Amino acid sequence: MSDTLTFIEANLGRFREELYDFLRIPSISAKSEFDAETARSAQWLAERMAAAGLEVEVLPTEGHPVVLGEWRGAGPDAPTVLIYGHYDVQPPEPLQLWTSPPFEPTERDGRIYARGSADDKGQLYMHVKALEAHLATSGSLPVNVVVLAEGEEEIGSPNLVPFVDANVERLACDVVVISDTGMFAEGLPSLLFSLRGLAYFEIHVHGARSDLHSGEFGGALKNPGNVLSQIIASLHDDQGRIAIPGFYDDVLEWDTTTREQIAALPHSDEEFRESLELGALAGEQGFGTLERLWIRPTCDVNGLLCGYTEEGAKTVLPNHAMAKVSFRLVPQQSDANVKELLEAHLREVTPAGVTVELKELHGGRPWKASVEGPYFQAAAEALEEAFGTKPVPMGGGGSIPIVVEFEERLDAPALLVGFSLPGCNLHAPDEWLSVENFEKGIGSLAILYEKLGATGG
Repeated sequence: MSDTLTFIEANLGRFREELYDFLRIPSISAKSEFDAETARSAQWLAERMAAAGLEVEVLPTEGHPVVLGEWRGAGPDAPTVLIYGHYDVQPPEPLQLWTSPPFEPTERDGRIYARGSADDKGQLYMHVKALEAHLATSGSLPVNVVVLAEGEEEIGSPNLVPFVDANVERLACDVVVISDTGMFAEGLPSLLFSLRGLAYFEIHVHGARSDLHSGEFGGALKNPGNVLSQIIASLHDDQGRIAIPGFYDDVLEWDTTTREQIAALPHSDEEFRESLELGALAGEQGFGTLERLWIRPTCDVNGLLCGYTEEGAKTVLPNHAMAKVSFRLVPQQSDANVKELLEAHLREVTPAGVTVELKELHGGRPWKASVEGPYFQAAAEALEEAFGTKPVPMGGGGSIPIVVEFEERLDAPALLVGFSLPGCNLHAPDEWLSVENFEKGIGSLAILYEKLGATGG
């Protein structure tokens, strides 16, 4: 094992330069004009995985391709590890808020700034380099490995479940390892016990046949912008709770032990507030900030479109208003049920004179795990060896819908071991990844494979 870690240490500069090449490819899955770049990203990744020593294929789907790498030389008695990640990234807008160009990786103050550095190219590439280190130094791996990298995670993975269903035998494994999450704090690694699900919609309010002069027509008809603001206001009560009837019927009330573990973590509301440059925090009353972020559901406006928004005045009544609204879900909620509840709520609160249309964008189920057993123990030991401190359990506020699908379809537990840090601006301008975490993360993953191999098949 020391040879593997020595190899990693000696090649860290090369690893970073390769990552920068990966990050320079604008693989924005949400925008069709970047389809060719997304395909180029898949091909680039396939070539690097092959150079690391894996057998690699780029497999088509109805959308962006899946990159599949395999190494099965450990034999039938060794466990098989499925490593999942994604090579697509979020759109970088608003561009003017980036300190350096989003697709020109830049190091500042020990951080790698670029779109995809933390989510998820940087973390996925740590696995590729950890695998390379083992194969370069010993010619083998302690486990059988399947690496599955998709190009549609940022648009809800519409083609991944069909791909998994069509390749269940090929993807069969003992454990799924995913690095698309974070650490609780700098120097404090973590093992995730939960992720929130997602139900994401557009609410459209339609009014008159066209925009109308606000003086000639104002006061005689319903303004879609006003109606939309009333609808949005109706989604919460004054206690911070979601006011859709029946919404909390399926919400899991977490056990006392988990809530005590969350309360024991070294968190400061004041430091959290200051880091966001806010005057105050808010949320559902009766719960702490970390509970609000991890184990309670949310409803948030993600975007608004209504009327004239350019410079200067144009006094019109808009004939259309739209809001993008997302719900983060907790066990045992489902996006399908939330859609039904939201539709019923919209029918109740929408006044005569306008029509409302609900469009579903995408959704995913929440995930919950017990941080125990041989695989979690292996991960805990690997993280402690690499970072010098025991990892803490933590929840995740974001959504990775495929985690539940993997567990059910492959009958294998998911192990979420992430290396981004709080405040790394996921999905926002100036996204960054810690250089130290990139380097230590490669070593910890190399150790993890070794320890997973010792668990047996």
